Amino acid sequence: MHRRHFLASLGAAAVPAGLFGAEPADFTLHIAPASFEIAPHKVVKTIAYNGQVPGPLLRMKEGRPVSIDVFNDTGDPEIVHWHGLRIPSAVDGAMEEGTPMLPAHKMARYSFTPAPSGTRWYHTHGAAGRNLKRATYTGQFGFIYIEPASEPGNYDQEIFLALKEWDPYMSSGGEGDDSVDVAYNLFSVNDRALGHGEPIRVKERQRVLLRILNASATITRRIAVAGHKFRVVAMDGNPVTTPKDVQALELGPAERIDAIVEMNQPGVWILGATDDHDRERGMGIVIEYSGQSGEPRWTPPGDEHWDYTIFGAGGKPDSPVERVPLLFEKKFAGHHWADKWTINGKSFPKTDSIRVRANGRYRLVFDNRSDEAHPVHLHRHTFELVKIAGVPTSGIYKDVVVVGAKSQTEVDLIADNPGLTLFHCHQQMHMDYGFMTLMEYV
Repeated sequence: MHRRHFLASLGAAAVPAGLFGAEPADFTLHIAPASFEIAPHKVVKTIAYNGQVPGPLLRMKEGRPVSIDVFNDTGDPEIVHWHGLRIPSAVDGAMEEGTPMLPAHKMARYSFTPAPSGTRWYHTHGAAGRNLKRATYTGQFGFIYIEPASEPGNYDQEIFLALKEWDPYMSSGGEGDDSVDVAYNLFSVNDRALGHGEPIRVKERQRVLLRILNASATITRRIAVAGHKFRVVAMDGNPVTTPKDVQALELGPAERIDAIVEMNQPGVWILGATDDHDRERGMGIVIEYSGQSGEPRWTPPGDEHWDYTIFGAGGKPDSPVERVPLLFEKKFAGHHWADKWTINGKSFPKTDSIRVRANGRYRLVFDNRSDEAHPVHLHRHTFELVKIAGVPTSGIYKDVVVVGAKSQTEVDLIADNPGLTLFHCHQQMHMDYGFMTLMEYV
Protein backbone atom coordinates (compact mmCIF):
# COMPACT_ATOMS: atom_id res chain seq x y z
CA MET A 1 0.00 0.00 0.00
CA HIS A 2 1.26 3.49 -0.85
CA ARG A 3 2.28 5.45 2.26
CA ARG A 4 -0.27 8.24 1.67
CA HIS A 5 -3.06 5.69 1.23
CA PHE A 6 -1.92 3.93 4.38
CA LEU A 7 -2.05 7.17 6.36
CA ALA A 8 -5.48 8.00 4.95
CA SER A 9 -6.75 4.60 5.99
CA LEU A 10 -5.82 5.42 9.59
CA GLY A 11 -8.39 8.20 9.50
CA ALA A 12 -8.55 9.93 12.85
CA ALA A 13 -7.18 7.10 14.94
CA ALA A 14 -4.92 8.36 17.72
CA VAL A 15 -1.41 7.08 17.01
CA PRO A 16 2.10 7.96 18.21
CA ALA A 17 3.66 10.88 16.36
CA GLY A 18 6.74 8.80 15.57
CA LEU A 19 4.74 6.57 13.23
CA PHE A 20 4.79 9.26 10.57
CA GLY A 21 8.58 9.38 10.44
CA ALA A 22 10.08 12.05 8.22
CA GLU A 23 6.89 12.78 6.31
CA PRO A 24 5.53 15.95 7.90
CA ALA A 25 1.89 16.91 7.91
CA ASP A 26 0.68 19.84 5.84
CA PHE A 27 -0.73 21.48 8.99
CA THR A 28 -0.36 20.99 12.75
CA LEU A 29 -2.93 21.94 15.38
CA HIS A 30 -2.49 21.86 19.15
CA ILE A 31 -5.63 21.83 21.30
CA ALA A 32 -4.63 23.51 24.55
CA PRO A 33 -5.65 26.06 27.18
CA ALA A 34 -5.17 29.63 25.99
CA SER A 35 -5.86 33.13 27.21
CA PHE A 36 -6.07 36.48 25.46
CA GLU A 37 -6.86 40.06 26.42
CA ILE A 38 -10.13 40.84 24.65
CA ALA A 39 -10.03 44.41 26.03
CA PRO A 40 -7.82 46.16 28.60
CA HIS A 41 -7.92 44.21 31.87
CA LYS A 42 -10.46 41.75 30.44
CA VAL A 43 -8.82 38.38 29.87
CA VAL A 44 -10.63 35.41 28.36
CA LYS A 45 -9.43 31.96 29.39
CA THR A 46 -10.50 29.21 27.03
CA ILE A 47 -9.33 26.26 24.94
CA ALA A 48 -8.05 27.06 21.48
CA TYR A 49 -5.95 25.86 18.55
CA ASN A 50 -2.26 26.82 18.60
CA GLY A 51 -2.86 29.37 21.34
CA GLN A 52 -4.84 31.74 19.13
CA VAL A 53 -8.47 32.71 18.40
CA PRO A 54 -9.49 31.99 15.73
CA GLY A 55 -7.10 29.13 15.12
CA PRO A 56 -4.69 29.36 12.19
CA LEU A 57 -6.19 29.89 8.75
CA LEU A 58 -5.82 26.63 6.81
CA ARG A 59 -5.54 27.38 3.08
CA MET A 60 -5.89 24.30 0.90
CA LYS A 61 -6.22 23.63 -2.80
CA GLU A 62 -9.32 21.84 -4.01
CA GLY A 63 -8.54 18.25 -4.94
CA ARG A 64 -4.99 18.23 -3.50
CA PRO A 65 -4.73 15.75 -0.58
CA VAL A 66 -3.71 17.15 2.80
CA SER A 67 -2.79 15.76 6.19
CA ILE A 68 -3.31 17.53 9.51
CA ASP A 69 -1.66 16.46 12.76
CA VAL A 70 -3.85 17.29 15.77
CA PHE A 71 -2.37 17.13 19.27
CA ASN A 72 -4.74 17.11 22.23
CA ASP A 73 -2.77 18.84 24.97
CA THR A 74 -5.76 18.95 27.33
CA GLY A 75 -6.90 16.49 29.99
CA ASP A 76 -10.18 15.65 28.22
CA PRO A 77 -11.05 13.75 25.03
CA GLU A 78 -11.52 16.07 22.04
CA ILE A 79 -12.45 15.94 18.37
CA VAL A 80 -12.15 18.26 15.36
CA HIS A 81 -14.92 18.58 12.77
CA TRP A 82 -14.00 19.81 9.27
CA HIS A 83 -17.23 21.69 8.62
CA GLY A 84 -18.58 21.85 5.08
CA LEU A 85 -16.11 19.42 3.52
CA ARG A 86 -17.13 16.45 1.41
CA ILE A 87 -14.93 13.86 3.11
CA PRO A 88 -15.30 10.32 4.54
CA SER A 89 -17.19 9.75 7.79
CA ALA A 90 -14.06 8.30 9.43
CA VAL A 91 -12.33 11.70 9.34
CA ASP A 92 -15.28 14.10 9.32
CA GLY A 93 -14.94 14.71 13.03
CA ALA A 94 -18.20 13.48 14.53
CA MET A 95 -18.17 10.62 17.00
CA GLU A 96 -21.73 9.67 15.95
CA GLU A 97 -20.44 9.00 12.42
CA GLY A 98 -17.60 6.82 13.64
CA THR A 99 -14.71 9.28 13.89
CA PRO A 100 -12.84 8.32 17.08
CA MET A 101 -12.48 10.83 19.88
CA LEU A 102 -8.91 12.00 20.40
CA PRO A 103 -7.85 10.96 23.93
CA ALA A 104 -6.20 13.39 26.31
CA HIS A 105 -2.50 13.96 25.58
CA LYS A 106 -2.62 11.99 22.34
CA MET A 107 -2.37 12.92 18.67
CA ALA A 108 -4.13 11.97 15.47
CA ARG A 109 -3.50 12.52 11.80
CA TYR A 110 -6.47 13.44 9.63
CA SER A 111 -5.91 12.83 5.91
CA PHE A 112 -8.41 13.77 3.22
CA THR A 113 -8.84 15.48 -0.13
CA PRO A 114 -10.40 18.92 0.43
CA ALA A 115 -13.55 19.80 -1.51
CA PRO A 116 -15.60 21.73 -2.39
CA SER A 117 -13.82 25.06 -2.79
CA GLY A 118 -14.82 28.08 -0.73
CA THR A 119 -15.02 29.30 2.87
CA ARG A 120 -15.22 26.37 5.27
CA TRP A 121 -14.21 26.07 8.90
CA TYR A 122 -13.10 23.67 11.63
CA HIS A 123 -14.28 23.38 15.21
CA THR A 124 -14.72 21.02 18.12
CA HIS A 125 -17.77 18.75 18.00
CA GLY A 126 -18.36 17.57 21.53
CA ALA A 127 -21.29 17.90 23.88
CA ALA A 128 -21.37 20.53 26.62
CA GLY A 129 -24.67 20.28 28.47
CA ARG A 130 -24.36 22.62 31.44
CA ASN A 131 -20.55 22.76 31.26
CA LEU A 132 -20.08 26.05 29.43
CA LYS A 133 -16.30 25.62 29.29
CA ARG A 134 -16.56 22.95 26.63
CA ALA A 135 -17.59 22.42 23.03
CA THR A 136 -18.46 25.44 20.89
CA TYR A 137 -18.50 27.76 23.92
CA THR A 138 -14.69 27.62 23.74
CA GLY A 139 -12.23 29.13 21.29
CA GLN A 140 -11.83 25.88 19.36
CA PHE A 141 -12.59 27.15 15.86
CA GLY A 142 -10.78 28.42 12.79
CA PHE A 143 -11.22 29.12 9.10
CA ILE A 144 -10.49 26.79 6.22
CA TYR A 145 -10.28 28.32 2.77
CA ILE A 146 -10.24 25.84 -0.11
CA GLU A 147 -8.88 27.53 -3.19
CA PRO A 148 -10.63 26.69 -6.47
CA ALA A 149 -8.69 25.84 -9.61
CA SER A 150 -9.45 29.34 -10.92
CA GLU A 151 -10.47 32.35 -8.86
CA PRO A 152 -11.34 35.75 -10.37
CA GLY A 153 -9.78 37.66 -7.46
CA ASN A 154 -11.79 40.82 -8.23
CA TYR A 155 -11.06 42.42 -4.86
CA ASP A 156 -8.23 44.39 -3.26
CA GLN A 157 -8.23 42.90 0.25
CA GLU A 158 -9.44 39.62 1.71
CA ILE A 159 -10.31 39.63 5.41
CA PHE A 160 -11.57 36.78 7.62
CA LEU A 161 -13.87 37.81 10.48
CA ALA A 162 -15.34 35.50 13.12
CA LEU A 163 -18.20 36.65 15.37
CA LYS A 164 -17.96 35.21 18.86
CA GLU A 165 -19.34 35.54 22.41
CA TRP A 166 -17.41 34.77 25.62
CA ASP A 167 -17.91 34.27 29.34
CA PRO A 168 -21.21 32.36 29.01
CA TYR A 169 -23.62 31.75 31.86
CA MET A 170 -26.98 30.08 32.33
CA SER A 171 -29.95 32.43 32.26
CA SER A 172 -33.65 31.84 32.83
CA GLY A 173 -36.18 32.96 30.24
CA GLY A 174 -38.49 35.93 30.56
CA GLU A 175 -41.87 36.15 32.22
CA GLY A 176 -43.83 32.94 31.78
CA ASP A 177 -40.76 31.00 30.62
CA ASP A 178 -38.40 29.64 33.25
CA SER A 179 -36.49 27.27 30.99
CA VAL A 180 -32.78 28.02 30.97
CA ASP A 181 -30.76 29.42 28.09
CA VAL A 182 -27.22 30.73 27.65
CA ALA A 183 -26.23 34.41 27.86
CA TYR A 184 -22.82 36.08 27.56
CA ASN A 185 -20.83 38.89 29.15
CA LEU A 186 -18.18 39.52 26.49
CA PHE A 187 -18.25 39.83 22.70
CA SER A 188 -15.65 40.08 19.96
CA VAL A 189 -14.83 39.97 16.29
CA ASN A 190 -11.94 37.50 16.10
CA ASP A 191 -10.15 37.98 19.43
CA ARG A 192 -10.78 41.64 20.19
CA ALA A 193 -13.73 43.65 21.44
CA LEU A 194 -14.79 46.69 19.43
CA GLY A 195 -12.27 49.50 19.76
CA HIS A 196 -9.54 47.37 21.33
CA GLY A 197 -7.88 45.80 18.31
CA GLU A 198 -6.34 46.88 15.05
CA PRO A 199 -8.89 48.38 12.65
CA ILE A 200 -9.47 47.17 9.12
CA ARG A 201 -7.41 49.72 7.18
CA VAL A 202 -8.69 50.56 3.71
CA LYS A 203 -8.27 53.07 0.92
CA GLU A 204 -11.00 54.83 -0.98
CA ARG A 205 -12.32 52.89 -4.00
CA GLN A 206 -10.97 49.57 -2.72
CA ARG A 207 -13.11 46.45 -2.95
CA VAL A 208 -12.77 44.50 0.31
CA LEU A 209 -13.88 40.87 0.41
CA LEU A 210 -15.07 39.92 3.89
CA ARG A 211 -15.31 36.21 4.71
CA ILE A 212 -17.56 36.24 7.76
CA LEU A 213 -18.26 33.32 10.11
CA ASN A 214 -20.76 33.19 12.94
CA ALA A 215 -18.77 31.08 15.42
CA SER A 216 -21.39 31.49 18.14
CA ALA A 217 -22.51 28.47 20.09
CA THR A 218 -26.10 29.69 20.29
CA ILE A 219 -26.88 33.14 18.82
CA THR A 220 -28.05 34.23 15.37
CA ARG A 221 -26.34 37.50 14.43
CA ARG A 222 -27.46 40.51 12.40
CA ILE A 223 -24.55 42.76 11.44
CA ALA A 224 -24.11 45.91 9.39
CA VAL A 225 -21.28 48.15 8.23
CA ALA A 226 -22.15 51.77 8.88
CA GLY A 227 -22.32 53.95 5.78
CA HIS A 228 -21.85 51.03 3.38
CA LYS A 229 -23.59 48.00 1.91
CA PHE A 230 -22.59 44.36 1.59
CA ARG A 231 -22.68 42.68 -1.81
CA VAL A 232 -23.31 39.02 -0.95
CA VAL A 233 -21.38 36.78 -3.36
CA ALA A 234 -21.29 33.43 -1.53
CA MET A 235 -23.04 31.59 1.29
CA ASP A 236 -21.43 28.76 3.24
CA GLY A 237 -18.58 29.00 0.73
CA ASN A 238 -20.77 28.45 -2.34
CA PRO A 239 -21.24 31.25 -4.92
CA VAL A 240 -24.81 32.55 -5.02
CA THR A 241 -26.72 32.66 -8.29
CA THR A 242 -27.70 36.32 -7.88
CA PRO A 243 -25.27 38.56 -5.93
CA LYS A 244 -27.18 41.34 -4.20
CA ASP A 245 -26.45 44.48 -2.18
CA VAL A 246 -27.95 44.46 1.33
CA GLN A 247 -27.75 46.78 4.31
CA ALA A 248 -27.27 43.99 6.85
CA LEU A 249 -26.28 40.34 6.98
CA GLU A 250 -27.92 37.69 9.12
CA LEU A 251 -26.01 34.56 10.08
CA GLY A 252 -27.12 31.66 12.25
CA PRO A 253 -24.50 29.73 14.21
CA ALA A 254 -22.05 28.06 11.77
CA GLU A 255 -23.18 30.04 8.71
CA ARG A 256 -20.63 31.84 6.56
CA ILE A 257 -21.16 34.71 4.15
CA ASP A 258 -18.68 36.13 1.67
CA ALA A 259 -19.49 39.76 0.87
CA ILE A 260 -17.73 42.57 -0.96
CA VAL A 261 -17.83 46.06 0.48
CA GLU A 262 -17.08 48.98 -1.86
CA MET A 263 -15.04 51.51 0.10
CA ASN A 264 -16.70 54.66 -1.18
CA GLN A 265 -17.47 56.60 2.02
CA PRO A 266 -14.19 57.92 3.53
CA GLY A 267 -14.20 58.11 7.29
CA VAL A 268 -13.93 55.89 10.36
CA TRP A 269 -16.82 53.47 10.66
CA ILE A 270 -18.04 50.52 12.71
CA LEU A 271 -18.85 47.08 11.34
CA GLY A 272 -20.79 45.34 14.05
CA ALA A 273 -23.90 43.81 15.55
CA THR A 274 -27.14 45.73 15.08
CA ASP A 275 -28.00 44.76 18.66
CA ASP A 276 -26.84 47.83 20.60
CA HIS A 277 -26.17 45.92 23.82
CA ASP A 278 -23.84 43.39 22.20
CA ARG A 279 -22.12 45.88 19.87
CA GLU A 280 -21.37 48.31 22.71
CA ARG A 281 -19.89 45.42 24.69
CA GLY A 282 -17.57 44.34 21.91
CA MET A 283 -19.34 42.76 18.93
CA GLY A 284 -17.77 44.90 16.24
CA ILE A 285 -14.63 46.11 14.49
CA VAL A 286 -13.50 49.51 13.21
CA ILE A 287 -13.00 50.26 9.50
CA GLU A 288 -10.56 53.13 9.02
CA TYR A 289 -9.90 54.84 5.69
CA SER A 290 -6.37 55.99 4.92
CA GLY A 291 -5.82 59.56 6.10
CA GLN A 292 -8.98 59.58 8.24
CA SER A 293 -9.24 59.83 12.03
CA GLY A 294 -11.74 60.50 14.76
CA GLU A 295 -14.33 58.54 16.69
CA PRO A 296 -15.75 55.56 14.78
CA ARG A 297 -19.29 56.22 13.57
CA TRP A 298 -22.26 53.89 13.81
CA THR A 299 -25.48 54.33 11.87
CA PRO A 300 -28.12 51.62 12.16
CA PRO A 301 -29.25 49.95 8.95
CA GLY A 302 -32.82 49.97 7.73
CA ASP A 303 -35.23 47.28 8.83
CA GLU A 304 -35.09 45.24 5.62
CA HIS A 305 -35.98 41.61 6.18
CA TRP A 306 -33.25 39.00 5.69
CA ASP A 307 -34.34 36.78 2.82
CA TYR A 308 -32.30 33.89 1.40
CA THR A 309 -34.41 33.79 -1.75
CA ILE A 310 -33.22 37.13 -3.18
CA PHE A 311 -29.81 35.52 -3.81
CA GLY A 312 -31.24 32.64 -5.85
CA ALA A 313 -33.14 32.17 -9.08
CA GLY A 314 -36.87 31.64 -9.37
CA GLY A 315 -38.54 28.45 -8.34
CA LYS A 316 -38.18 25.40 -10.53
CA PRO A 317 -40.71 22.68 -11.34
CA ASP A 318 -40.88 19.97 -8.73
CA SER A 319 -38.79 17.01 -9.83
CA PRO A 320 -39.83 13.46 -8.93
CA VAL A 321 -37.92 13.30 -5.66
CA GLU A 322 -38.74 11.46 -2.48
CA ARG A 323 -40.02 13.77 0.26
CA VAL A 324 -38.57 13.30 3.74
CA PRO A 325 -40.57 15.15 6.43
CA LEU A 326 -38.57 16.24 9.49
CA LEU A 327 -40.73 17.73 12.24
CA PHE A 328 -38.96 19.82 14.92
CA GLU A 329 -40.63 20.27 18.32
CA LYS A 330 -39.73 21.43 21.81
CA LYS A 331 -40.62 19.57 25.01
CA PHE A 332 -40.67 21.28 28.36
CA ALA A 333 -38.22 19.38 30.60
CA GLY A 334 -38.81 21.06 33.94
CA HIS A 335 -38.51 24.33 35.77
CA HIS A 336 -35.04 25.91 35.55
CA TRP A 337 -33.88 23.22 33.15
CA ALA A 338 -33.06 23.06 29.44
CA ASP A 339 -35.85 22.18 27.03
CA LYS A 340 -35.72 18.87 25.17
CA TRP A 341 -35.83 18.78 21.38
CA THR A 342 -37.30 16.17 19.07
CA ILE A 343 -37.16 15.22 15.40
CA ASN A 344 -40.33 13.43 14.33
CA GLY A 345 -41.25 12.99 17.98
CA LYS A 346 -37.97 11.49 19.22
CA SER A 347 -34.80 12.83 20.84
CA PHE A 348 -31.31 11.63 19.99
CA PRO A 349 -30.08 8.90 20.39
CA LYS A 350 -33.58 7.45 19.91
CA THR A 351 -34.31 9.41 16.73
CA ASP A 352 -35.13 7.49 13.56
CA SER A 353 -32.42 7.66 10.91
CA ILE A 354 -32.94 9.36 7.56
CA ARG A 355 -32.52 6.48 5.11
CA VAL A 356 -31.23 7.23 1.61
CA ARG A 357 -29.87 5.38 -1.40
CA ALA A 358 -26.60 6.33 -3.08
CA ASN A 359 -27.15 8.98 -5.79
CA GLY A 360 -30.84 9.27 -4.91
CA ARG A 361 -32.55 12.69 -4.90
CA TYR A 362 -34.49 13.74 -1.82
CA ARG A 363 -36.60 16.68 -0.71
CA LEU A 364 -35.96 17.29 3.00
CA VAL A 365 -38.91 19.17 4.51
CA PHE A 366 -37.88 20.99 7.69
CA ASP A 367 -41.10 21.67 9.58
CA ASN A 368 -40.33 23.80 12.62
CA ARG A 369 -43.28 23.72 15.02
CA SER A 370 -41.34 25.46 17.79
CA ASP A 371 -41.12 29.15 18.68
CA GLU A 372 -37.35 29.26 18.10
CA ALA A 373 -35.35 29.40 14.88
CA HIS A 374 -32.97 26.52 14.18
CA PRO A 375 -29.69 26.62 12.22
CA VAL A 376 -29.76 23.02 10.95
CA HIS A 377 -26.61 21.45 9.52
CA LEU A 378 -26.05 18.33 7.42
CA HIS A 379 -22.51 16.99 7.54
CA ARG A 380 -20.51 15.92 4.47
CA HIS A 381 -23.11 17.15 1.94
CA THR A 382 -24.43 20.31 0.32
CA PHE A 383 -28.14 20.91 -0.26
CA GLU A 384 -30.08 23.33 -2.47
CA LEU A 385 -32.71 25.65 -1.01
CA VAL A 386 -35.99 25.20 -2.89
CA LYS A 387 -38.65 26.75 -0.65
CA ILE A 388 -38.40 29.18 2.26
CA ALA A 389 -41.64 29.82 4.19
CA GLY A 390 -43.62 29.00 1.06
CA VAL A 391 -41.48 31.08 -1.33
CA PRO A 392 -39.84 28.97 -4.07
CA THR A 393 -36.21 29.50 -5.02
CA SER A 394 -33.26 27.66 -6.59
CA GLY A 395 -29.53 27.95 -7.08
CA ILE A 396 -28.59 28.56 -3.42
CA TYR A 397 -26.37 25.77 -2.05
CA LYS A 398 -25.62 25.52 1.65
CA ASP A 399 -24.70 23.18 4.49
CA VAL A 400 -26.52 25.21 7.20
CA VAL A 401 -29.91 26.87 6.88
CA VAL A 402 -31.83 28.77 9.54
CA VAL A 403 -35.40 27.45 9.72
CA GLY A 404 -37.57 30.21 11.12
CA ALA A 405 -39.85 29.79 14.12
CA LYS A 406 -43.22 28.25 13.20
CA SER A 407 -42.01 27.94 9.62
CA GLN A 408 -41.08 25.43 6.93
CA THR A 409 -37.98 25.21 4.75
CA GLU A 410 -37.50 22.69 1.95
CA VAL A 411 -34.15 21.65 0.49
CA ASP A 412 -33.10 19.24 -2.23
CA LEU A 413 -30.31 16.77 -1.55
CA ILE A 414 -28.37 14.43 -3.80
CA ALA A 415 -27.12 11.57 -1.62
CA ASP A 416 -23.68 11.37 -3.23
CA ASN A 417 -21.27 10.81 -0.32
CA PRO A 418 -21.98 7.38 1.23
CA GLY A 419 -21.35 6.84 4.90
CA LEU A 420 -22.94 7.76 8.21
CA THR A 421 -23.86 11.44 8.16
CA LEU A 422 -24.90 13.57 11.12
CA PHE A 423 -27.83 16.00 10.91
CA HIS A 424 -28.35 18.41 13.81
CA CYS A 425 -29.19 21.88 14.98
CA HIS A 426 -25.99 23.93 15.30
CA GLN A 427 -27.34 25.69 18.38
CA GLN A 428 -25.23 23.91 21.02
CA MET A 429 -27.98 23.58 23.63
CA HIS A 430 -30.46 22.24 21.09
CA MET A 431 -27.92 19.68 19.86
CA ASP A 432 -27.00 18.67 23.41
CA TYR A 433 -30.64 18.11 24.35
CA GLY A 434 -31.80 15.87 21.55
CA PHE A 435 -31.79 17.77 18.25
CA MET A 436 -29.76 15.25 16.21
CA THR A 437 -30.19 12.26 13.96
CA LEU A 438 -28.14 10.30 11.45
CA MET A 439 -28.56 9.91 7.72
CA GLU A 440 -27.77 6.36 6.66
CA TYR A 441 -27.14 4.97 3.18
CA VAL A 442 -29.01 1.71 2.53
